[in-house]
Amino acid sequence: MSGSNSDVDKEHANSDTAGGPFYSANKIGTFESLRIRNFRFLLTGTTLSNAAQWIQQVTLSWLIYDLTGSGTILGSINLVRAVAALGIIPVAGLLIDRLQRRRLLIIENSWLFTITLALGLMLIFGHSNIAYLFVFTLLAGMVQTVDQSLRQVLVFDLVPRSHTPNGMALVQTGWSLMRSFGPAIGGFLILWFGSGGNFLVQAGVYALIVITIIQIQFPARKSSIPHDSSTLDNIKEGLKHLMKNRVTRTFMMLGFVIPLFIVPIFLILPPIYAVEVFGDTSGMVLGFLMASVGVGGIAGGFVTASLGHMERRGLLQLISLFLLSISLIGFAFSTILLVALLFLALAGFFEIILLITNQTLIQLSIPDNLRGRVTSVVNLNMALAPMAGLVAGVGSDLLGGPKMITIILAGVAAAIAVIFLICSPTVRNFRLSHAIKPDSAKPPAGSGT
Repeated sequence: MSGSNSDVDKEHANSDTAGGPFYSANKIGTFESLRIRNFRFLLTGTTLSNAAQWIQQVTLSWLIYDLTGSGTILGSINLVRAVAALGIIPVAGLLIDRLQRRRLLIIENSWLFTITLALGLMLIFGHSNIAYLFVFTLLAGMVQTVDQSLRQVLVFDLVPRSHTPNGMALVQTGWSLMRSFGPAIGGFLILWFGSGGNFLVQAGVYALIVITIIQIQFPARKSSIPHDSSTLDNIKEGLKHLMKNRVTRTFMMLGFVIPLFIVPIFLILPPIYAVEVFGDTSGMVLGFLMASVGVGGIAGGFVTASLGHMERRGLLQLISLFLLSISLIGFAFSTILLVALLFLALAGFFEIILLITNQTLIQLSIPDNLRGRVTSVVNLNMALAPMAGLVAGVGSDLLGGPKMITIILAGVAAAIAVIFLICSPTVRNFRLSHAIKPDSAKPPAGSGT
């Protein structure tokens, strides 16, 4: 197998052809994909990338709210991130499908290292102008959008198809792990080194990520895009798949619920809850609120990674969405910090099950030759989160605090879960074997055959 040095890698690369993909999927343990060397380096680098981004999120949120005291401006910084994502998405898929993926990863993370280091130095020398934070968010957001799509695609390059639900679950568990510890680390770094030192640490993390990229042996592949094809034609090709494939289209629509109604509660409102509900002035309560979501997400990720034999993945998404929404409503009514943390942990648990299952089934429905282009279009939904974050911030200001806007957003999400359950047999009746069996005769992506 190209892209692997070990017998373990070769064994797993051939697992789809030895007994069939669904038969193999039934035997997959919680940590099965970690036996593949290249996946271990991908997971390490992705987890470090998530750490840097979560530290960045909490630091930017704290800086902006400390400088302005405005939920609206706090939401506006995320609107800039949305503009950056929307600006790069039309070409992100082309870059992923056309360029060498190792080179693209190194370029991305070198750029993030440079601008993060520059911002850290400016803050250390007293240049804490809010305009710099907006510029940094724009420049970083464009690259992070490409990076997130590329890392989803790489799971399918480096592990057999039947193992991809497990691989995706482990990647998202790492994301939850950093969502738990990243904000807390960010809070401690603000206390120990100030905001400038915090960004210097993030720059160091990006340097480590480049080292993990160098260690990965990527499978031999040819560009799936003809050199004489136009950018517009290639974008249309990805959109055409979304329009024709009911499964991809339906699960993408369900995936829109997360950034529109759930993510703003997790990202925008916690600083306001910390100050206005729990009287925090140090940043520690904010760290605890965000970390509790991550703790729940870690548990949810391990549970999802252990579901190799479970068929009803569509129904699982709907149940998870409904229980996630109820947990957030419970959080909104909580006035005791310990109770609030418990509800947020439950919300994180159900959110990660929903997120992993949704992303996995979408990816399994995309042909390999279109994966980069379709994935970038699908990830357009995450570009909507900052826009929804602005609504959450403005709603908090207009409705006298974060509680009412939380109840509204979570209530709408719960209603959508019920509507999909009643009206969408595509989601309600979907089974994992529907996603894996169609390609049973095809060698796994990245096998070099």
